[in-house]
Amino acid sequence: MLSIKRDQKIELLKKVPMFSSLSNRQLIEIAKHAESVSVKAGKVLAQQGARGLEFFFIVEGKAQVQKNGKAIRQLTSGDFFGEISLIDREPRTATVIADTDMILLVVNTTSFDHLLEAIPGLQRKIMLALCRYVRRAEKPAIIELGL
Repeated sequence: MLSIKRDQKIELLKKVPMFSSLSNRQLIEIAKHAESVSVKAGKVLAQQGARGLEFFFIVEGKAQVQKNGKAIRQLTSGDFFGEISLIDREPRTATVIADTDMILLVVNTTSFDHLLEAIPGLQRKIMLALCRYVRRAEKPAIIELGL
């Protein structure tokens, strides 16, 4: 297991748009619940249709997002994924595969639920992040329809 010190985690979390306006105290709380993990290229981090048990923040490296076996997006340092299944308790909406060796911060379901309750405003920030995701996902469809 990789070891990233709490202060390093806090600095990394500040770079996530969803967390950037949180107080240092709130970031410390998130950092306490985030486990540092390193993975090798080719590792499946999330499998479409499988139960989601964790939220991932990419510290370093790149990953590919696939939906129904088709690449739809590239993720890189500062990106995050896995929050949708933790919120709605439904299966993963996409598969995410490490393109390179990666360093991740991972928050499990129990910790994620605790953070949503413990950090004022975090629920709204996640909701806004999900809205941006949906808008970005719908953009190609809107262009194709000429809307």
